[in-house]
Amino acid sequence: MKSFSINDVAKATGGRLCGSDDGALISSVTMDSRLAKEGSLFVAIKGERVDGHDFIKDVFDKGAAAVLCDHVPEGVTGACIVVEDTVKALQELAGWYRSILPVKVVGITGSVGKTSTKEMVASVLSAGFKVLKTQGNYNNEIGLPLTVLSIDEDTEIAVLEMGISDFGEMRVLSRIARPDICVITNIGQSHLENLGTRDGILKAKAEIFEFRNKNGAIFLNGDDDKLMTVMDVDGTKPVFYGIGKSNYAHPENIKSLGLSGSEMTIALGERKFDARITIPGNHMVMNACVSAAIGKNLGMSIEDIKKGLASATTISGRLNLIKNGDGYIIDDCYNAAPLSMKASVDTLCLAKGKKVAILGDMFELGKDTETMHAEVGAYAASKPIDKYVFVGELGECMYKAAKEKAPDKDMVYFKTLDDCLSALDRLIASDDNVLVKASNGMHFSKIVEKFKS
Repeated sequence: MKSFSINDVAKATGGRLCGSDDGALISSVTMDSRLAKEGSLFVAIKGERVDGHDFIKDVFDKGAAAVLCDHVPEGVTGACIVVEDTVKALQELAGWYRSILPVKVVGITGSVGKTSTKEMVASVLSAGFKVLKTQGNYNNEIGLPLTVLSIDEDTEIAVLEMGISDFGEMRVLSRIARPDICVITNIGQSHLENLGTRDGILKAKAEIFEFRNKNGAIFLNGDDDKLMTVMDVDGTKPVFYGIGKSNYAHPENIKSLGLSGSEMTIALGERKFDARITIPGNHMVMNACVSAAIGKNLGMSIEDIKKGLASATTISGRLNLIKNGDGYIIDDCYNAAPLSMKASVDTLCLAKGKKVAILGDMFELGKDTETMHAEVGAYAASKPIDKYVFVGELGECMYKAAKEKAPDKDMVYFKTLDDCLSALDRLIASDDNVLVKASNGMHFSKIVEKFKS
């Protein structure tokens, strides 16, 4: 990151500087005391289990330059910037830091597919620019400002994932990121618990436009029935992408390579070129189209765009392929919603050999959650899959609907993850292709780890 002074922190946050100030510069920002080092600004945040203020003395012992806190603990003499709310102060600091950087920002949101889209966009842009991308799950009201504050001075483009669960949250993120390019992947059913309806989700996601660069660009999934209605945003016409040929960016002549990816012709208006990606699934083909369109918007050559597409990879928990003898474990267990569940089931069907789907609960779907689980179960049962393993309280809804749809298929249900784990050895063979998919709170990563052991 670009260094700044302790006084800069105080001015940006409206905080009161207490303790000694020897003119030290801030060279990193963290809320994890274990990562504090010489030149760090430690942000003391009160969490559900841990209060960062309890570690202020420790971070000064490690050489931290300053601490952002809501009070100075007794006996602490280092430079402390005291504010009323450290989370809001972190956001104000990140917004100020963004304002002093010449970097362009691509902001990506949507109900599902944010991470996979972010990864492919970053891969394409990295073929022509120095790029920073969101790491892990740093996409919320704390993670995004920390990501912004990690941008180096010579970074040319930051690809930022922006996740929300309620109204007003995207407005906060947009004010910090001030995206030059906005991408919305879809309007699904995630977070219906808070946002009520898909129209509510569209309204909440559209808050990304409020602090965007008005001279920038907007890319929307034109196959989504809600997003296709957005024809103008304060004078900016969105660029639509998707599988449908009416979209500006769309694929033609798609050739599936199974779990090895896809070959296709990408059309960007009248311009067409052949491309290949190594990640399977039609939703990844769609990601390739929007990534290519963004690359073209930023002046990249077609050859560099093709290189970036070919080098795109997945990350743990997001359609990550792990060898299982002659088959694969499809590790897609970081998160789940009806749309992503169905897409992952479709991806499993691309595999050669025996196919097994291990599906668990999806969270934050609101009042119709049982119906949505049943729909996923019935959808999965309609596909050419050899064995089904359903897990969890809501997994029972999937199991019952699947059994009703295809009563003769091999299906088993476990109420708990532990019950499933204890039965895996007898359920799964070494050459099976196994999809592992559920919301993160189901802890299906334990299933993936058991396969690895």
